[in-house]
Amino acid sequence: MSEHDSGTPAPKAARPNKIAMRQKARSLAVQALYSWQLAGQSINEIEAQFRVDNDFSDVDGAYFREILHGVPRLKQELDAAFAPCLDRPVAELDPVELAILRLSTYELLNRADVPYRVVINEGIELAKVYGATDGHKFVNGVLDKLAPRLRGAEVRNKRS
Repeated sequence: MSEHDSGTPAPKAARPNKIAMRQKARSLAVQALYSWQLAGQSINEIEAQFRVDNDFSDVDGAYFREILHGVPRLKQELDAAFAPCLDRPVAELDPVELAILRLSTYELLNRADVPYRVVINEGIELAKVYGATDGHKFVNGVLDKLAPRLRGAEVRNKRS
């Protein structure tokens, strides 16, 4: 009798979980936003290029698209939201840290389904991978100041 005939269900093919798929979407989105900031290409061109150059089978493609199109659309609002938390003008930020702060601020403002602690942790991890040596400390400091401003009730509930 084969395993399949034994009544025991065959294991499902391993699929990436939603968390990992979102992490990969954020990672690709930071790279795409960085490219947008530096190259000045249209978002549609950048998205098409990233979808051709990367395997999206284990990426939350809809989340990638939302971030990639949402950040440029709301750029002024996002920059204005985190600017008071900076120790320098937005124009002087490292482009990688700027892309991460914009992505994270977008999530804090527009994705209430993503807990603020997740937004902060994901921003830190992205900065560790793509940023300068201590870039993650800078991103952490800015997001720690920003979260209570944008998600005050959620932050207060978690801290009490």
